[in-house]
Amino acid sequence: MALIHCDFFAESLGLSTSMTVLLPQQTSTQIGLAGSTVPGDPPVLYLLHGLSDDHTIWLRRTSIERYVAPLGLAVVMPQVGRSFYTDEEHGNRYWTFLSEELPQVCRSFFRLSDRPADTFVAGLSMGGYGAVKWALRHPDRFAAVASLSGALDIAGRGPDSAHPLDARVWHTVFGDRPVRGSDDDVLHLLDSTDPARVPPLYLACGTEDFLYEDNVRFRTAARERGLPVTVDFGPGDHDWAYWDATIRDVLAWLPLSTR
Repeated sequence: MALIHCDFFAESLGLSTSMTVLLPQQTSTQIGLAGSTVPGDPPVLYLLHGLSDDHTIWLRRTSIERYVAPLGLAVVMPQVGRSFYTDEEHGNRYWTFLSEELPQVCRSFFRLSDRPADTFVAGLSMGGYGAVKWALRHPDRFAAVASLSGALDIAGRGPDSAHPLDARVWHTVFGDRPVRGSDDDVLHLLDSTDPARVPPLYLACGTEDFLYEDNVRFRTAARERGLPVTVDFGPGDHDWAYWDATIRDVLAWLPLSTR
């Protein structure tokens, strides 16, 4: 595969930012790694990082390049800071960057499929929240979405909750605006999105994870509304041992048309 560290200017942010990109390459003589491509423009997975991470973290903590090499799948890993993939109240427009500018920029730089059937999104923790929010707000853009240990009840992490998010992060991202019932509340989005339009969802979380109950709550709400949810709850904590194993399950689950 080709590994690209891409520095570019984001109009929606008004600043230079970065992303890490994996592009498929057909190979036959690499030792220990078989690279594949597909006819035409390759499918793409947008893979989102967590609160304490950046666009390099999936490559540094997992073997994502090795896992996707035989699939002919491109992977785009953007940088969004601690924004919760949101247009921040006292910061920058990271939701606009993610949902509008990033796909356009990527297709202008790289040869990637623009078909919803070839487009997927996944993420861990804060990135799991971002992935689900993106898919519920724009369900027609994706063929599948996966959340690993997602922060799926963000409204329940407010300043007055039993387990609040860091107050500085909350103030920067959400300020004093109400989150419950807004488009930043993925539990609310379950009620405002047509279940028939929602792409298949993979929901994974370890039973020892501090976000486990949030994931159980989201699973129950999604199933009550008839959403297509594959649930993977089992032993595991909020750590890279769990995510490195689970991303392999996600890749095997993705409905790649080339399989």
